[in-house]
Amino acid sequence: MSFFFGNKPQLSSAEKINAAETEVEMISDMFNRLVQSCTKKCIPPDYREGDLNKGESVCLDRCVSKMFEVNVKVSEKMQEMSGAMGGAAGGAPAGGMGGFGGL
Repeated sequence: MSFFFGNKPQLSSAEKINAAETEVEMISDMFNRLVQSCTKKCIPPDYREGDLNKGESVCLDRCVSKMFEVNVKVSEKMQEMSGAMGGAAGGAPAGGMGGFGGL
């Protein structure tokens, strides 16, 4: 009955585990897409050296930074939209989208 008085219902252990597994999957997916995208963009397929050169390193740094920035902005926007929908329906806004907004 606590749900009807504005409190969030308590999640069971199984629901908490399921939510944590989903979040790990989403973070892993984002990481894999980041690696694939930034590697394709910044590192040529024909390796000439064992280490990254300065240009490749700077490119990777900027690429990763942009990906994180976009992820934070999208997460904030989705939370804002969820809060607006939840406020109209009387529910509580949803949490993060499994991103790195807290970093």
